[in-house]
Amino acid sequence: MSNPPLLSSVDPRGVASIVLNRPEVGNAYNGDLIEALLAALARLTDEPGLRALLLSGHGRHFQAGADLNWVRTIAGGALADNVEASRATAAAIDRLNRLPIPTVALVQGGCFGGGTGLVAACDIVIAADDAIFSIAEVRWGLTAAIIIPQLSDAISVRQLRRYALTGERFGAAEALRIGLAHKVVPRPELAAAGEAMIANLIGNGPGAMAETKALALKSAWGGFAPETLEALVIGHAQTRRSAEASEGLASFVEKRPARWALPA
Repeated sequence: MSNPPLLSSVDPRGVASIVLNRPEVGNAYNGDLIEALLAALARLTDEPGLRALLLSGHGRHFQAGADLNWVRTIAGGALADNVEASRATAAAIDRLNRLPIPTVALVQGGCFGGGTGLVAACDIVIAADDAIFSIAEVRWGLTAAIIIPQLSDAISVRQLRRYALTGERFGAAEALRIGLAHKVVPRPELAAAGEAMIANLIGNGPGAMAETKALALKSAWGGFAPETLEALVIGHAQTRRSAEASEGLASFVEKRPARWALPA
């Protein structure tokens, strides 16, 4: 049997752990990983005595964005299938964003595309000094529609307009500067830094933290109403089926520049 795409557990302190577990593809997300993440977050919502969540990725990279081979397969299907895939992805990010417990992400290696949405949806982000980030959807003719609200909260609209339009990569120091990361540590110290942060959080009143987080979300981009989420989902799905996205995804598979790219 193949390994599960995600590992989840809760320790005796009430600290949950979710580990993305597709290291062979940099933990890139596909339908199976999204489904597993939704299920894990649903279980946490009903878990009594939960105090905090630690989110991490197994292997060299935290999360390398969408599995573009999976995206290409979905894009070739019916609009309804694309809407369903976008809705599941958006629901996972939104559910993570609204969990009534503090959430801590540990980031090493690559954190691209949807990976930046995951960390933007967490309350605290600790990055290893080797972490590399990008909001790269535009490179493939896609949009980051369903993670734009969380990224706007994390790095400000001004920084989002730069990095979501250029698709450029930036390191841990820049992630710290713009607010995507809260702390940067040497790679060997990442797990210990996460444990130290968890120890700090579980010393606080759980009810007070839940109320504080809910109040913060009321004034946040990511605290939107359900109808806003649905509009983001539909736009995300429609863009994936566009001619521009088809060319961008083909350029990825064929390992060539997209036709819109100008010669250097």
